[in-house]
Amino acid sequence: MHLRSACCNFAETLSITMKLTQKNKQILVIAGIIGGLALMSFLIFTTLETRRQFEEATAVNEQLKLQNDQLSLAGEYEQLNSQFKNYESQTQYINNDSILIKYGEAKEKVEKLLTELKTQKITSQRRIKQLQDEIKTLKSLMRHYVEIIDSLGKENAGLRAENAEIRQKNEQLSSQVTAVSAQNENLSKRMTLAEKLNVSALSLTPLKSNGKQEKRVGKAKQLRVSFTIPQNNSTPVGEKTLFVRITNPEGTLLGGNGTFDFEGGKVAYTERKTIEYDGQEIAGISIYWNVNSVLNPGQYTVEIFADNYRLISRKFTFEK
Repeated sequence: MHLRSACCNFAETLSITMKLTQKNKQILVIAGIIGGLALMSFLIFTTLETRRQFEEATAVNEQLKLQNDQLSLAGEYEQLNSQFKNYESQTQYINNDSILIKYGEAKEKVEKLLTELKTQKITSQRRIKQLQDEIKTLKSLMRHYVEIIDSLGKENAGLRAENAEIRQKNEQLSSQVTAVSAQNENLSKRMTLAEKLNVSALSLTPLKSNGKQEKRVGKAKQLRVSFTIPQNNSTPVGEKTLFVRITNPEGTLLGGNGTFDFEGGKVAYTERKTIEYDGQEIAGISIYWNVNSVLNPGQYTVEIFADNYRLISRKFTFEK
């Protein structure tokens, strides 16, 4: 009886124990599933966060690279723009309109792209690549223009040196021509002067009515101008008209019997005389003027003209 009761209790206890163990297994399974899901969620979150951070870092790196590339390109374009400006004054050597137009277009393009690099933010590597390709082409064009300009500059420098040499020779020739012209002019003047009649032994004498000398000019009835024309083989021979001008101490011309041409104008004269000149000396030539009013003492001036020359001018003083 007791053994049977004990066996029944053991069986009941074992049944209860088995039920509890099965339930615990279910709990463990559920817990494991929950833990696995949690771990999976954590791993997914971690992976996504890492990817997000990687993408952000990549974007930042790309942006920094774009900025560095933009700054580097801006420096290259700035340098190229300076080269265009430095050579702009020398484009005068280019006599080809087509090349000049292309040069101007290239210069404008450099300025435009430089402005873009300085004022706008480049947001794509594609645009950076386009700008890099552009500057390669523009640098190549600049080298071509520099070669043309330098070549023409050397050619023009040679021409300028040649022109300077020609100018120097022309100046030397001009100086020689001027010197020869001056010599010829001086020679011509000397020859002209040599052709002029000369006058010597000029005198002015007051005369009485009988032709003798009067010591007091106030009583003179005539004035006699006497002189000699020396020999001069350079003077053209032939008839010569001599014009005499006598002015009193007040500067008034005595007489006034007519006029003659002198240096483009008309000049009044006191008396005149015509002689025949053969190149030999003519001494004792006298010209007379009849006094028509009382003469005052003082300084009188006698001038003789011929062939549009003033041959002589001399002053004579008479006391009262």
